[in-house]
Amino acid sequence: MPRDGRIVRGRLEQAALDLFAEHGFDGTTTEQIAARAGVTERTYFRHFPDKREVLFASEEELREVTVAAIESIPAGVEPLEALHQAFHDVVPLLVRNRQLAALRAPIIMAAPALREREHAKTAALIDLVQEALVKRNIDERSALLCARVGMGVFSTAIRRWATGSATDLHDEVDGAFADLATMAASLDERRPA
Repeated sequence: MPRDGRIVRGRLEQAALDLFAEHGFDGTTTEQIAARAGVTERTYFRHFPDKREVLFASEEELREVTVAAIESIPAGVEPLEALHQAFHDVVPLLVRNRQLAALRAPIIMAAPALREREHAKTAALIDLVQEALVKRNIDERSALLCARVGMGVFSTAIRRWATGSATDLHDEVDGAFADLATMAASLDERRPA
């Protein structure tokens, strides 16, 4: 049995994804996941509190990387531009996890409880981005709007990239923010003088 926690977590994640794909989320037990990974069920619960959390193992790292990326943008950069720049620092994490993300997406979409957990994860990330923007002296209302819009744009870029786009994720991020700028400009054009 491997002693390195990262190796064990990785084996548990892969075993869970394989079993969920073979038997469905509801048809798989933590005992089966542990056995497939070559560890005990007790070891499973040292790493994950329940069966569904194995699908969200990278959530904490995503939160940490996102906050650090926003904090690294120089003061004075406008909030949406700060998010645009910061999201480029998040890209390597997503690229590294692309294969696992592709495996977990259909599993999550097939189970309502997992979709709900995914939405909760997204909402928590938006709150975290808002908090990071407030720390940059952005008022709460503007920070919330920027967090929601920015995360929506970033999610759009990720979805385009994840659904088979040959484009680099950095290019997708730039393209999605360019689309947002175009849409915002068209709103200004339609606004009465």
